[in-house]
Amino acid sequence: MIDLDDVDRQVLALLAKDGRRSYTDLAKDTGLSTSAVHQRVRRLEQRGAITGFGATLDPREVGLPLTAFVSITPIDPAAPDDAPERLAHLEAIEACHSVAGDESYILKVRVTDPAELESLLQDIRTAAAVRTRTTVVLSTPWEGRTRPPS
Repeated sequence: MIDLDDVDRQVLALLAKDGRRSYTDLAKDTGLSTSAVHQRVRRLEQRGAITGFGATLDPREVGLPLTAFVSITPIDPAAPDDAPERLAHLEAIEACHSVAGDESYILKVRVTDPAELESLLQDIRTAAAVRTRTTVVLSTPWEGRTRPPS
């Protein structure tokens, strides 16, 4: 964890809300000069506090209306714990989280329809030698919140 001062936290919170915010707007909001804000953002990137900028897509609008969480458990508990590497090639997997509990990982997946989900589950089982338990998302009131740094 890197050491952040109050201005770093303010810059990060502003960028978390709007990653396209200009350096000029960041400067106005923080009371710094535009060049000072630019240097801070660059330093935060170099130190790993900012890992990238990207567009947030509406999955329904881009043809991926079905979201599911897939919990995976190795068939052989003595097998190497390499499921993330074995599954990295499956583009329908949006996130892979190592978890405590009965399962080893929980995957967030987005697909076009139930048939594609069924096919993806088979691909996951085959690629990683795991059992799966799937929870289909009915609706998403909100997601993607970024907690401001404390």
